[in-house]
Amino acid sequence: MILNFFALTITITKRKVSLEKALHDEYVKKIFEENRKKIDDYIRIRQY
Repeated sequence: MILNFFALTITITKRKVSLEKALHDEYVKKIFEENRKKIDDYIRIRQY
């Protein structure tokens, strides 16, 4: 009987996000949502 064993090593690295980058991403999300709401309101007003 022949047994073949294969070892598979997976390395998972956690991505380090700086505080500045995290704050910037949150700010961008906030601005994006505000603009989306403004566009929705504008479209709703124009429909009536």
